[in-house]
Amino acid sequence: MAFCTVINCMDGRVQLPVITYLKARFGVDHVDNITEPGPDGILAKGDDHVLIASILRRVQISLEKHQSQGLAVVGHADCAGNPVSHQAHLQDIRSACKWLKARFPNVPVIGLWVNEQWEVEEVTD
Repeated sequence: MAFCTVINCMDGRVQLPVITYLKARFGVDHVDNITEPGPDGILAKGDDHVLIASILRRVQISLEKHQSQGLAVVGHADCAGNPVSHQAHLQDIRSACKWLKARFPNVPVIGLWVNEQWEVEEVTD
């Protein structure tokens, strides 16, 4: 069984599109889901140390227990947890990816944007 890991919004509208995308993108059977409202903003801002420590602990469990083959961070349209513009979300996603890559240099890290039609788009640097 192969796994990847996603740090995704708790919003139920984005769960299935992201899981489907990641299974195909990383060629895995399962996706470990770490959910918080507006996680791209949480990681980009970096000011909630307790919440960030919790996210990192869950990522570490996924990497160690399931030998996760990739890590993704997600932002999406109409996000109540991080109610910023599309451009601000993209910047938050890029910042979160950079931050995660520094902490987990041996794991591929990607950013994902889920648009207004609930389609997944990969965010590039």
